[in-house]
Amino acid sequence: MIKAIITDIEGTTSSILFVKDVLFPYARANLADYVRSHEQELPVKTLLDDVCKEVSSELSTEHIIAQLNQWIDEDKKATPLKSLQGLIWEAGYRQGDFKGHLYTDAAEKLKAWKAAGLDLYIYSSGSVYAQKLLFAHTEYGDLTPLFSGYFDTHIGGKKEAQSYDNIAAQLALPAHQLLFLSDIKEELDAAKAAGFQTIWLTRDSAPDPRAEHQQVSSFDEISVDQ
Repeated sequence: MIKAIITDIEGTTSSILFVKDVLFPYARANLADYVRSHEQELPVKTLLDDVCKEVSSELSTEHIIAQLNQWIDEDKKATPLKSLQGLIWEAGYRQGDFKGHLYTDAAEKLKAWKAAGLDLYIYSSGSVYAQKLLFAHTEYGDLTPLFSGYFDTHIGGKKEAQSYDNIAAQLALPAHQLLFLSDIKEELDAAKAAGFQTIWLTRDSAPDPRAEHQQVSSFDEISVDQ
């Protein structure tokens, strides 16, 4: 019996292309100016200090910007980078530069699950701040009321079973009552190792009935036993 559903974002509820072609380029294009303009403000200053701690070196502002851009190029899931990207995306959302993409089937199913009494959570490598921004500014309006909580890399890496143990402990629910949705096999492997139920979203390919995790091509194909 499923009590709560934890879902990934990129490739699962939302298009990978939205993140790849809209969010990441926007953050990259605006990163240097944003850091220079806000480096004395406490939230940004703290994140810049975290960058220095990450590389174990005191860096100038320009060297921090270079380090952040290097992490972007390497697709490194560095927490200070993800948090800073969230702040930059906030400016973009508020200015109306873009809206958060969400698949229609995901939006409708999430609403239905919430109405049925299931607790919904997000677990993404993007910061909690960035997660909330996306769901607050979707083409379907503000969907943040659907979610009971959000997890990012502060809880642990998504390919590590311990992270899912931590989530289960925080939710105070047995792992077998938790369902994790993702498009990444290694994440699903980690969740399964922690005792979670799992479903693999394969939006760009036909589901393989022989796959280690149940595969579906959309949220419409997900049936939850409550």
